[in-house]
Amino acid sequence: MPPVTVTPIRFGTDGWRAVVADDFTYENVRAVAQAVAWYLAGDPRPVVVGHDTRYCAELFAREVARVLAGNGRSVLLLDGPAPTQVSSWTVVGRGAAGGVVVTASHNPPEFNGLKYKPDYGGSASPEVVVDLERLSARAQAEGVTAMPFAEALAAGTVRYVDPLPEYTAQIGRMIDLARLRDAGLTILHEAMYGAGAGYVARLLAGGSTRVDELHAERNPGFGGMHPEPIEQWMPEAMARMRGGGYDLGIANDGDADRVGIVDERGVFVNQLQVMGLLSMYLLEKRGMRGDLVRSLTTTGMVDRLGELFGVPVHELQVGFKYIGPKMTETDALIGGEESGGFGFRGHLPERDGILAGLMVAMAIVDYGMPLSRILAHLEELVGPHAYARHDIAMERDGYQERKQEMYRRVGENPPAELAGEAVVRSRSDDGFKYYLADGSWALVRFSGTEPLIRVYSEAPTAERVQQLLAALERFLGIPVPAESVAH
Repeated sequence: MPPVTVTPIRFGTDGWRAVVADDFTYENVRAVAQAVAWYLAGDPRPVVVGHDTRYCAELFAREVARVLAGNGRSVLLLDGPAPTQVSSWTVVGRGAAGGVVVTASHNPPEFNGLKYKPDYGGSASPEVVVDLERLSARAQAEGVTAMPFAEALAAGTVRYVDPLPEYTAQIGRMIDLARLRDAGLTILHEAMYGAGAGYVARLLAGGSTRVDELHAERNPGFGGMHPEPIEQWMPEAMARMRGGGYDLGIANDGDADRVGIVDERGVFVNQLQVMGLLSMYLLEKRGMRGDLVRSLTTTGMVDRLGELFGVPVHELQVGFKYIGPKMTETDALIGGEESGGFGFRGHLPERDGILAGLMVAMAIVDYGMPLSRILAHLEELVGPHAYARHDIAMERDGYQERKQEMYRRVGENPPAELAGEAVVRSRSDDGFKYYLADGSWALVRFSGTEPLIRVYSEAPTAERVQQLLAALERFLGIPVPAESVAH
């Protein structure tokens, strides 16, 4: 028989993800756990282990726990499925050395993954990721040390902990939970069968505000749904909202660190609008001041708000591994990205889709008007902004060659104009982004893990957005029809 090839463990934007029973196996999970144990060698603090609702997630979490225990680590194992940020807050609140979360976030159901959270509760830095990949390869080659799970429990080396009381107390420090509970709102929570199920309802229980839940039961197959909180993946929630009777729809992805918002009319509020809304709410209604941090894929509305309220705005590469450190460095008011991830000062340098949804609910209460009217007020302040993204799937064979060809094309001969408008500046550290004089922009990014090209644009009108997308795609020589996935 030919020798078995060991697939290297590679961490992406936020953790390692792979197909269950292919590369995401007990053996590889134990290898990553061993890497974490070696990485934290000499640090006596405990390690938090959490998991989401995916297939066998709690069993994979036990494997992580027993490897850590076998290496002399004290383990705090969350007692049920929990959002990633709940694990992160437990790391911070319990003074842990770090945390491991079994989750594949918004990926399709056949995936699972691991995220490592350092002691500050945010995303692991690129330097930490390099160390974990190196140590995972060592564990794959040398093997791991593990303790039987029952023995670790009996010895107290692994302890189950309930994270909800501490997380609830922290959310209560971020927003006025008592006021929100008594506000009389009616909220639909689309949990997407994920780890956020029950969290909004429990946080808001006990008053006149009512939370109805959708897809809150556990279903590792996600009922055929893709657990990403964007309009196309939540037809049932959209239909419920259009039927009336709700003030707000909150949707969360598989590990609930991202949010999707639907207004009282049943209209999806895209994530760029949410970023503008949250920034405006904190600056205008709460009267707070601080830097605003955003990824290069999100909205220029934030830049306009920065000008209006006199606060700096930082545009960074995609991923909270970049946004989180900048939030910490500048004590930023908010950090956000196009995928629906938002972090807040005083909380974590990390996405929290539960808190972000409750912040929108709080804005409805504090502004005293429907969400659609608040969004109209945002447009009055910053002007009209439309947005779309095209996800263009390519053939796997030849993708890398096509990608390099496009890199050469835009690198050697960048566009001087797009759709009749001059390009005034550009950046090329995370794809290629082109800025136009009127504040519009277009961006292309190439996936490093799958044959996928994403083309983004923001402009004053939806028609202009489509013109800019088409112009950039023509320049790139993309021959295939594109699917618009976000508006």
